[in-house]
Amino acid sequence: MSNSPVRAQAKGAGGVSSPDDSAVGEQSSTSAQKAAHQSKTPVRSVSRGSGAKPESRLAMVRRARRINRELAEIYPYAHPELDFRNPFELLVATVLSAQTTDLRVNQTTPALFAKYPTPEDLAAADPEELEGIIRPTGFFRAKAKSLLGLSAALRDSYGGTVPGRLEDLVTLPGVGRKTAFVVLGNAFGVPGITVDTHFGRLVRRWKWTTQEDPVKVEAEIAEIFPKSEWTMLSHRVIFHGRRICHSRKPACGACPIAHLCPSYGEGETDPEKAQKLLKYEMGGQPGQRLSPPPDYPGAPARPAATPGETG
Repeated sequence: MSNSPVRAQAKGAGGVSSPDDSAVGEQSSTSAQKAAHQSKTPVRSVSRGSGAKPESRLAMVRRARRINRELAEIYPYAHPELDFRNPFELLVATVLSAQTTDLRVNQTTPALFAKYPTPEDLAAADPEELEGIIRPTGFFRAKAKSLLGLSAALRDSYGGTVPGRLEDLVTLPGVGRKTAFVVLGNAFGVPGITVDTHFGRLVRRWKWTTQEDPVKVEAEIAEIFPKSEWTMLSHRVIFHGRRICHSRKPACGACPIAHLCPSYGEGETDPEKAQKLLKYEMGGQPGQRLSPPPDYPGAPARPAATPGETG
């Protein structure tokens, strides 16, 4: 795939829609905003000691913004970890990424887009043939149904192009808010918060929210950060969750923002042992993209092995 993928434009610069001119901000007028006002996260104690005072909301906001600034220094190259060259490819790849890794999707999509490069092509695909191509991503029958449906909708209702508005994207089969914000933020430069499993886990560990529902998480985090930061904040948090702050065993002893984390100690605190838990470029391993951005410091992922190939 191309080494010049569409990149996130977090601040509406250079030829992309300005956040103020875009309909994305349904973030500010839909259920997300309502959820924020209906259910405020209570203030939580940040100190690891037993007798500390609870952290005020102002202190939490300041700490959250400092974490974001430090993550920006740690991951200046943070980016979407799906290979894509245009909005349609990103939309399809994001739908395929459910319940699997971005690496698996990136190893699958080259053959998929070689055979079905446009919505019109994919809408006319034979279902069984399509299922065979995307089988490695899991749940291939449901995903094939979504891809056929959304491609037909793009062909019939949007002239074969991916719409750049939240309310249009979420009408497509298989597309929810999370997928829509990935596409809007990274293909159209429209700010959005992507609440995937990593994002939700980390913002709860950092006590930015106690919510479990993604829409409520999205709403509460949106009130902490300016809209211009939403897309890149999402990338940074997800990068950190995939590399250091793992679900089952976070590498606390190797975490560069441990001094800001109220959950420090949930994982491995020994620095040498924690170092061994790091993944991707942080652990000296290849990344997830076959065609990573030029500023990515790690090695690209390997393509899927062909039948009969070893090693």
